[in-house]
Amino acid sequence: MDQTTIDILDARYLIWLWLMLGAAAVYYMRYRAKRAVLLRFSDQANFKDLFPSITGGRFWLKASLVVLAIGLVVFALARPRIGFDWAEVRQKGVDIVIAVDVSQSMLAADIQPSRLERAKRKISDLLGMLDGDRVGLLAFAGVGFVQCPLTTDYAAVKMFLDYIDPDLIPVPGTALTDAIELATKSLAQGSPDSSAGRALIIITDGEDQDSSPVEAAKKAKEKGIKIFTIGIGQTDGAPIPEVSGGFKKDKNGNLVITKLNEDVLKEIALITDGTYVRSVSGDMDLEKIYRESLKGKTEEHEFESTRQKLWHERYQWFVFAALLLLLVEFFSLDFRRAKRA
Repeated sequence: MDQTTIDILDARYLIWLWLMLGAAAVYYMRYRAKRAVLLRFSDQANFKDLFPSITGGRFWLKASLVVLAIGLVVFALARPRIGFDWAEVRQKGVDIVIAVDVSQSMLAADIQPSRLERAKRKISDLLGMLDGDRVGLLAFAGVGFVQCPLTTDYAAVKMFLDYIDPDLIPVPGTALTDAIELATKSLAQGSPDSSAGRALIIITDGEDQDSSPVEAAKKAKEKGIKIFTIGIGQTDGAPIPEVSGGFKKDKNGNLVITKLNEDVLKEIALITDGTYVRSVSGDMDLEKIYRESLKGKTEEHEFESTRQKLWHERYQWFVFAALLLLLVEFFSLDFRRAKRA
């Protein structure tokens, strides 16, 4: 049969085929032990005539039936699939753009190992939670940049995530407005026929310079986009490491301290019916945003329709054949006794 009509077995279960060897070994040892006992009551010359059930082919036939039945059961567990039908599968979910702050302030170590590394770990954890949703990745500092467009290929998003660092965007600063506007445009292009199922997750310390994120958030809401914000950092603040060494200082030589600005992040989330959480160890904050707020309160939309093969399970054939062999093995002894009678 053509390979296109046969699906590969689940090879993990084929390791249990060694049970066939085990069963064969048990039968062989049983044969040797039984033969040794019976030889005590007969001589070698008359042994075949007195005990045909042992010396004849019937014993090995019964053993072969059991061993073969074990092999068939193992193949049934491996779920052989032969033949298929084409089915149209409509995928529903939420379009999510994750915007991560890559400005110099995200190198502060008030969150270990740094704000940026914590943000990247959060994104990686979130990708593990996604359930069929499309996700895009956006990096921003003084300007925004779409790192990965909307996709269901989460492995590709993780690959792009590895390249995120402050050197990615040479323009300094933190422009939340640019990030929101760019994400709004990306989400609108991803699902132009629907305003449902659109969400933006911003991971930042909230230190915005010379922009109007609140106004951008209002425009995002008009397009049906909910914004969820995750604050990274401590309100007490921390110095900003310089690439060349030491810490960043202002023009007067004073140490620059970067602090988490929760107020603007809360306001952005509130305007769009989203949620704000402060980053904590583990993934409790992500659970709150994704499962409770985003998936629970955001309307899903249909964004993809694909044809998939629905394979026909054929394990029943092997189970039936194994049962048939065991029945033949079981009744063969009674049949022989009935024939003698």
